[in-house]
Amino acid sequence: MWRRTWFLLFLIRVYFALQPSYLHPDENFQGPEVIAGRIFSYPVHLTWEFTSTKPIRSSFPLWLAYGFPMYLLRWLWEGFGYEEVSPSVVYWTLRVLMVLLSIVLEDWAVLELVQSPRRYRVALPLIASSYVTWTFQSHTFSNSLETLLVAWSLVLIGRIVEDKKRSAVFASSLLGFLVVVGVFNRITFPAFLVLPSFTLLPHFRRKPFSLVFLILFTALTAFIGISVDTAFYTTAPFSFSALFRHPVITTLNNLKYNSSVTNLAQHGIHPFYQHILINLPQLLGPAFPLLFFYSRLIPTVRLASAVSGIILLSLIPHQEARFLLPAVPLILSSIRLPRNFTRAWLSTWIIFNLIMGILMGVYHQGGIVPVQMYLAKEDANVTHALWWKTYSPPIWLLNGKNEHLTTLDLMGMPGPSMLDELKSITSCEHRNSIKSPSGSNELVYLVAPRSAHFLHPYTDPDSETEIKLEEIWSYRWHLNLDDLDFGDDGVWPTLKRVVGDRGLVVWRVRNQCSAKQGS
Repeated sequence: MWRRTWFLLFLIRVYFALQPSYLHPDENFQGPEVIAGRIFSYPVHLTWEFTSTKPIRSSFPLWLAYGFPMYLLRWLWEGFGYEEVSPSVVYWTLRVLMVLLSIVLEDWAVLELVQSPRRYRVALPLIASSYVTWTFQSHTFSNSLETLLVAWSLVLIGRIVEDKKRSAVFASSLLGFLVVVGVFNRITFPAFLVLPSFTLLPHFRRKPFSLVFLILFTALTAFIGISVDTAFYTTAPFSFSALFRHPVITTLNNLKYNSSVTNLAQHGIHPFYQHILINLPQLLGPAFPLLFFYSRLIPTVRLASAVSGIILLSLIPHQEARFLLPAVPLILSSIRLPRNFTRAWLSTWIIFNLIMGILMGVYHQGGIVPVQMYLAKEDANVTHALWWKTYSPPIWLLNGKNEHLTTLDLMGMPGPSMLDELKSITSCEHRNSIKSPSGSNELVYLVAPRSAHFLHPYTDPDSETEIKLEEIWSYRWHLNLDDLDFGDDGVWPTLKRVVGDRGLVVWRVRNQCSAKQGS
């Protein structure tokens, strides 16, 4: 029965992996966009983490996770005689890759960690039915990679501890490699291994040779990681002399940056209880109350890993829910289902994850990627695309259109200021045109959610406004949760506007000002 349940959940995971929801800009700007620009020469937008004098993001895990698949895809594409790989193909390939990594590596790790057939028949379907697995784990987040790295580090720790007769050299060496990749991927990675690592001490006392290989491979992998980053961030040809003179150690830069409260304040300061009382319930839903009943928990190394990670990450002022992704499968594989109301709890669990799965896996900023793919095929006369009240669009999906299509991210700019931007760009002399010395007919687009009712007067062709918006294309499955304004509009009117008028719209901008004003 549990195998059929798992197979059904396998199909659900693949379904959500093939949905274009956009959970956070970091899933593009801190991963695929960076590497795609190097491998396929797509014009890309590099964020400050990669362009500052002391970069804080390592390219080493990005090459391992995304670089190798992109190179393989390009080799296969060219081998079959096709032209250059389009960004859309790369995008969906990486989505399929992430869900396959989750299905194979995460589930395999759970089987090794749980071991008891009675318990993993509960743990596997429970993890596979979590919306976190459906959505976050199928997206290209560093946190999603961290989840796999933490799980397999625990597997290797377990193998080393259980090997009483041999030194477990291979497992120790692989653990050293994974730990370094994990740290280069996210500087907070060791937080999840603090408590489990103490179980290794008796083994290292008995088998010091195992510790030697752990240190050796840790140092070797760190050297490779620093070399890769130095070559990535240095414009001059790579040389070992330059590596030793001016190494780029992104992990050290990251640690220094995140040690400053002033720096973290730019990204948001949260109370110490944010992870435990707000973020964890968002991720676990009905499973969260079970954490407070010891009889519902199974004390394990994986639970110790989750606890150490949550506690240590709670000491950092900036706290986002996705930072706790590695803890989710560890906790779900360590809880017992309630005996007295199992069916009621399971029904609540299913309803919660279906709602959150559809919300986060289908609708959440779901129109951004389809709009970018639409713009990549649009008329060459489109020269400006202004994005308002959405997440930052991934530039690399424009398939080279960046050379003549300027993307402006207006974020949540106030409506009047947004109109000023439109007026400063569009020209009065020519219908649908942009100010241009050549006077050519160059189109300007505004991309905004339909729920932005501020735009209504400008979409009416009979209105007397200077700016006119003509709908060109739209994507229905898009919700802008950042546009919720319960304080000013009230709960029901806000939900009616955001949910009822869901969708992302591409508007053609026209400026009806006089010729004198436009000159």
